[in-house]
Amino acid sequence: MNFLENLAARAQQQPRRLAFPEATEARTLQAVVELYRRRLAVPVLIGNPDDIHAAARSLGVALAGIEIVDPCRHPQLAAWAEDLRRRHAHKNLTQEETLARLQNPLNFAAAYVNGGGAAGTVAGATAATSEVLRAALQCIGTAPGVSLLSSVFLMVNPLNGKVLTFADCAVVPEPTPQQLAEIAVTAADTHRKLTGETPVVALLSFSTKGSATHAAVEKVRLATAMAQQLRPELALDGELQADAALVPAIAQRKAPHSAVPGNANVLIFPDLNAGNIAYKLVQRLAGYQAIGPILQGLAKPANDLSRGCTVEDIVNVACICSLMAGEEF
Repeated sequence: MNFLENLAARAQQQPRRLAFPEATEARTLQAVVELYRRRLAVPVLIGNPDDIHAAARSLGVALAGIEIVDPCRHPQLAAWAEDLRRRHAHKNLTQEETLARLQNPLNFAAAYVNGGGAAGTVAGATAATSEVLRAALQCIGTAPGVSLLSSVFLMVNPLNGKVLTFADCAVVPEPTPQQLAEIAVTAADTHRKLTGETPVVALLSFSTKGSATHAAVEKVRLATAMAQQLRPELALDGELQADAALVPAIAQRKAPHSAVPGNANVLIFPDLNAGNIAYKLVQRLAGYQAIGPILQGLAKPANDLSRGCTVEDIVNVACICSLMAGEEF
């Protein structure tokens, strides 16, 4: 059983209610039907029922058995709007403004999850990542003790099914050393929970153990020291060039005493430029399957999709969302 098959099998053991706010989008509808058919999740479509049924008919998709929730008619809408207004009192929003916000399916889906209507939400097939993040942060918020929302991509090797975790490739543009350290340890936990493997974490740079001197290198060194202080039990090291992180023979020459002897499975990039470019290159040139971005640090799961996602991508991310709902992230 490969990694994706294992994900599906685990999700199937306890299907979770998941909210899908892009309920008239073709790939989303097809994925929802697939999730329902295979009993991978209990999908809930969020939006105007007439519009959703019209979109399904145009695709020849049958929605029998799949629940549809209309934000404008939900009995908890006013209560959730008032909760949102109180939680963001510093913005001086009126009840009417928060009601209007929650009538947007993207925001409503996050509030629906926060209110216990579903275990998680999946969106981003049409919405920009910034919109998905904003809805999640405003209506769900970060987990206790977590200061930073970040993300990972799971990169699946097409030849052997081996999974690498890349972070952060979607959320934090210029992380500080402290933020980079938090991304590293959170990504390690995500890797362990979703793959079952012991994480081996490399904080990447264009330098290996002092081979270059630059402010960008120093940031990674500081982040490494902070991450090691936060979680001394982790196999974690930096600063490392990518070849020293991934190839044992090169690691032996460049960093012979490293805690990451060329066997890293969690790669932490120094900024969003590097991470985003790297995952797309590995995906497009090496044929790896990129699953994500998977958001980390929220009180309840909200998963973002790439706007270039396929139906299969949505199904995979939904399975991950379901598994995250069963774990303490």
